[in-house]
Amino acid sequence: MARPHLIIFSDLDGTLLDHDDYRWQAASQALDRLRAANIPLVLNSSKTMPEIRALRKELGNTDPFIVENGAAVVIPARVLGNAVEEVVNFGATRDRVLEVLGAQRTKGARFKGFADMSADELAAETGLDRAAAERAKDRLGTEPLVWQGTEEELAQFEVALGSEQLRLVPGGRFLHAMGIFDKADGARFLLNKYREQCREQHGDEPVLAIALGDSPNDQQMLESADIPVVIRGVKSEQVRLPSARHAMRSLKPGPEGWNECVLNLLFEYGY
Repeated sequence: MARPHLIIFSDLDGTLLDHDDYRWQAASQALDRLRAANIPLVLNSSKTMPEIRALRKELGNTDPFIVENGAAVVIPARVLGNAVEEVVNFGATRDRVLEVLGAQRTKGARFKGFADMSADELAAETGLDRAAAERAKDRLGTEPLVWQGTEEELAQFEVALGSEQLRLVPGGRFLHAMGIFDKADGARFLLNKYREQCREQHGDEPVLAIALGDSPNDQQMLESADIPVVIRGVKSEQVRLPSARHAMRSLKPGPEGWNECVLNLLFEYGY
């Protein structure tokens, strides 16, 4: 039987990138093996398009990517049959999100979003350098924020956002105000594209989706994959998959755990 074609979807912060210093080098062995085997690595993160572009350059990654928790999928030119780069949007635009947040603030909601911070303030808040903070502020469909009110006010705030077709998703460091979309939407969209391409080129050979994440923010993406991998991290214990979805869990955190799990899976599937 032919070995399956693999496609990997990976969260970044706390998963492929170290939670504290954002470094990925501990995963370089697995990354090299993926490149050598031509296995697509789709980065799927709360990070923005400019942020992921910069990281892809570092990694030598040329595959499609998913930005801002699923706000948009970016398919580069000459990938999946595209002549030019294509950006596919899901859900509310950032302008709409900021409009709703502004209305909530006038009603007394207390928070500080990326739009309220200068690049220098954001750099101080996150530990990013100034150029990286600028990239983090350049957004398509989400607004990360720090909540400054009470737990009770937060619950009311979430209800108010829901009435405007928005929601609040906890990430590694921030709450993300966004439309009704998820990391899984972009992953499913791309997986269908890869499956179509595989059918055209290889007939009915199987395509397996592997997803790696470390927090509740990755839950839907993990559930929608054939092989969910939970990377040990600050919130990884909160990731509870349905009993039918047996997740692999890493022993080590961040990129070390990522490296170990990916190498094990490549070996298991004959790569």
